[in-house]
Amino acid sequence: MASAPYRILLVEDDQNFGDVLRSYLEMYDYEVTLATDGQQGMDNYKKGPFDLCIFDVMMPKKDGFTLAKEIREKDTQTPIIFLTAKTMKEDVLRGFKIGADDYMTKPFTSEELLYRIQAILKRSKAKPDAKDDIREFTIGKYHFEVPVRILTYAKGSKDEDKVKLSPKEADLLKMFAQHMNDVLPRSEALTQIWGEDNYFTARSMDVFVTKLRKYLRQDDNIEIVNIHGNGFQLLVRAVEA
Repeated sequence: MASAPYRILLVEDDQNFGDVLRSYLEMYDYEVTLATDGQQGMDNYKKGPFDLCIFDVMMPKKDGFTLAKEIREKDTQTPIIFLTAKTMKEDVLRGFKIGADDYMTKPFTSEELLYRIQAILKRSKAKPDAKDDIREFTIGKYHFEVPVRILTYAKGSKDEDKVKLSPKEADLLKMFAQHMNDVLPRSEALTQIWGEDNYFTARSMDVFVTKLRKYLRQDDNIEIVNIHGNGFQLLVRAVEA
């Protein structure tokens, strides 16, 4: 029995461009729902589920950033790709801070978009590797439960504090924990979590490292150090008796 096609929500205010992308992706057996403004995009999203979302940034009624932010408040799993005519670094960083998985600057070829979709879906649907089965880590005063993505400070104490990590935050923290007190090469993290090592994914990783530093800040003996030209190091200093 053939598997159901992947469902994609495409929100693009240029009707002609949107029709071209939809027709192209449908040639490769994707099921594409096209919306032409942000509000229509949200209405269609609620009728989901979708396997992947593609949002133009500049749209009427609700821009792509706002649409993605509203979705991320309830859904941290569904991959999101932004399409934009802008090349400003600030916009790229804003997109990744919201939770984008990729960012494409117009003009681009339909083939390039197809390859990026395939790579993102492959990562998001991949099954865990059998050798990558560690389910819990102790990081200083923190306890990290990998399957549920829960990071707990001072587990078991009256001041216990928990935070639910996003999938990428959890993936990155797990890699740091596996390399604890050793250098985690930037290229290794980018390749395994983001699927490629380039300027945009590197900036996205920087955003996620900043988030992890914030989550771990209650323990003064923990530090994520930037190793210039190489990567990062999760330092967990031993507490003297």
